Amino acid sequence: MANKLYEIPVRRIDGTETTLGEFEGKTLLLINVASKCGLTPQYAGMESLYKEYKDKGFEVLGFPANNFKGQEPGTNEEIKDFCESNYDVTFPLFEKISVIGEDQHPLYSYLTSEKSEADIANGGEFEEKLRAFGHTREKADDLLWNFEKFLIAKDGSVAARIAPDVTAEDERVVAALEAELAK
Repeated sequence: MANKLYEIPVRRIDGTETTLGEFEGKTLLLINVASKCGLTPQYAGMESLYKEYKDKGFEVLGFPANNFKGQEPGTNEEIKDFCESNYDVTFPLFEKISVIGEDQHPLYSYLTSEKSEADIANGGEFEEKLRAFGHTREKADDLLWNFEKFLIAKDGSVAARIAPDVTAEDERVVAALEAELAK
């Protein structure tokens, strides 16, 4: 029986309807992204990781979201142009969705129900900084901010949830990725 993750409908950034079933059997890194965030330079590391491992059965999937302080205000076309012109992004991007709240996309409802907190984090300092700026999570399993990452195993299970301030090229993320690819 296929993993539920692969049945959830999503749209590519060009509006093409699909599911994550097209990536079944691959190791995935799903990331909620934003163009006007202090963490936006992470796109460079995400693209680098994608290029290094894509021929080994790995995909980075970017899901733009405007849930955190309006840091992804653009249209899908503007987001795509921004990513390509500023970071040479070639990994798949999807339409802007909501990753928290009443209108949370089913994909992120599923991901957060499977992994309610980060496995790979930098000790909570980032969350403390956000609190100082007036941002707190409504629910304990909510995403903390833009660029939170979910490492998906080849069988579709959530192998790890990674805090926003941990970059894709962090040695802990790379080690977890390589372990999943080796399975």
